[in-house]
Amino acid sequence: MQQHPTFIEELMAAGRGTLGLFVGNRQAGAYFDFSRRGLVTSFIALLLVTLLNVTMPTIMGVENESIAQNAAIVAILFLLQLAVAAIALRQLKRLDGFVPYLVADNWTTFFLTLISTALVAAGITSDFSLVVIGVVVILIEVNIARFIVTLSPMQIAIFLIAQLVGVAVGLLLIGFLFPLPPEVVAAAAGTSG
Repeated sequence: MQQHPTFIEELMAAGRGTLGLFVGNRQAGAYFDFSRRGLVTSFIALLLVTLLNVTMPTIMGVENESIAQNAAIVAILFLLQLAVAAIALRQLKRLDGFVPYLVADNWTTFFLTLISTALVAAGITSDFSLVVIGVVVILIEVNIARFIVTLSPMQIAIFLIAQLVGVAVGLLLIGFLFPLPPEVVAAAAGTSG
């Protein structure tokens, strides 16, 4: 009978895989479980960190933050990312890379969200830290496309551009579904003019 790793063992392996993707280790994929069980485990990790992320503003006492609204925003962006990734991989005739992409992306999102949440909890929310996290996310996404999905450079560019378009559409949809309160718009207009 085959012994499956525990959640903690899989989490530790995925952490090494995420670090490997960050530093550009071509063998980073060996740390992820691309089986159906590994896919489910990666979604469990993603769900746990999403729950932490959407409740963090309330835990920190931020007023006018709705857990339901935060969850809806995360869900919309995630589902659009999934759809765009599937469409792009299908167009590239590499749909075989979808599950490995999902597993690696879910786990890297887990760890990057933990890091960014810790930074916010520590009060480190400068523009510089946001730029650094953004660069790390792009670097890891490129390496997932290179080492996990094994796309060519042109395919990587197409895949990443498709994801950026998906996120942009998601942000537009979120802006439509959850418009900013008039006082926030007025404050932003007052500071930009």
